[in-house]
Amino acid sequence: MAEIPLRDCRIVIEAGELRPDSPLRKACERARTAVAIACYPDTERDLAKLIDDELRASNLRIAPDARAVLMTLLGGDRQASRNELRKLTLYGHGKSEVTLDDVMAVAADASELKIDPILDAAFAGNPAIVETEFGKAMVAGTYPGVIISAAQRHAAWLHKSALAIADGTPISAVVESGFPRLHFSRKASVETALRQFGVARLALIIEQLATAALEMRKQATLAAVIAQRALMAIAVNAKRRG
Repeated sequence: MAEIPLRDCRIVIEAGELRPDSPLRKACERARTAVAIACYPDTERDLAKLIDDELRASNLRIAPDARAVLMTLLGGDRQASRNELRKLTLYGHGKSEVTLDDVMAVAADASELKIDPILDAAFAGNPAIVETEFGKAMVAGTYPGVIISAAQRHAAWLHKSALAIADGTPISAVVESGFPRLHFSRKASVETALRQFGVARLALIIEQLATAALEMRKQATLAAVIAQRALMAIAVNAKRRG
């Protein structure tokens, strides 16, 4: 079998971030029958262009506040972002402009179905729910990087809210005035998270999630394992004091 020449065969090798002197990268770059293609995470500029391109194709504009919220819901996986935008343009068919209500009705809803229960369970200290909901997201084809990106945004929002609470703002007021607006079903979990985590612990979690995101890029084949481990660690430690 080894002596049979390969014809019409393409082999795709996925890897994390490879340095220029990586043996695999060097081998692919030097080979006449191989090519090395770098795939970088979308930047804010990339996401802005993606939004403009998809909406322009459907003759739609987008309100500034809707764009700001939509930007926070995209990223991490280009195809997932494109799918959300196409769903949004379908929802806005027949209109001239996409509004914040449109984004919250469609894009935020999709995030809630797959990702928000994972985040709320993690920060509220429910590891069993994290495990169950994370498994559902993987079966649904959600890229683990999207979940960790969402966790980073949520941790940053909680940190900002914790600072406001430390300055004397009631938890209920912080939750009610949050932007983007929280779905009513999430408010209890978010209030629980804010009671359990202070400013210092949230800052530490932000660092831990950043480390997880980096490790996922380095070890793409272990992305799901790394993401779940990071979220489970948050859940397990949520109710610990100090």
